[in-house]
Amino acid sequence: GGFARFGGVGSVMGILGIAPGWRCTGWGVIALDGGRLQHIANGAIQPKPTLDDAARLQIIFDGLCEVINLHQPDQAAIEQIFVARSAGSALRLGMARGVGILACGVNRLGVGEISARAVKKAVAGTGTADKKQVQDMVTRLLAVTAQNADAADALAIAIAASNEAGTAASVGVELGQGQVGKGQTTGGLSAAIAAALARDDASNGGKT
Repeated sequence: GGFARFGGVGSVMGILGIAPGWRCTGWGVIALDGGRLQHIANGAIQPKPTLDDAARLQIIFDGLCEVINLHQPDQAAIEQIFVARSAGSALRLGMARGVGILACGVNRLGVGEISARAVKKAVAGTGTADKKQVQDMVTRLLAVTAQNADAADALAIAIAASNEAGTAASVGVELGQGQVGKGQTTGGLSAAIAAALARDDASNGGKT
């Protein structure tokens, strides 16, 4: 299985998004095919709360390795750590995140880091969007309801990463420079979002 490797025009790129969490690690795989976003799979890894730290981390690691082996993505993206509620929760989140990065490394899968703000901006158009706005846009863009909130976050991370992959590869865009030209990014996320929303509007009889 897997994707045709990203290389020429019209190639498909598979991207794995990881939303690390101690109680639940979300994952989502999408394909970027020219100007189209396609949902491949999503899910969540939820170790039993009674397990010790080592067993819990092993389950997260094994689960992500299984996803990578099954879907063979071309690249991965993981959310950067934001401010946690306490030093203890920050440490545990960091461990879950480290295991996510390790799973990619062991499988020779390049992994980029992306901030929550960048994810919100890419998917919902503003870095101050709330979780529900982001999840609603993920549902619209991919025409799929994620398994849970963590899986939806992971799909959003993959979508945001596809913006960097698609625009940088197809039009050589300098990332972080705001709008490109007249706001057009050929083959990038803008085109994919426009197409997805137009499709969504058409299927709803034009209702927003």
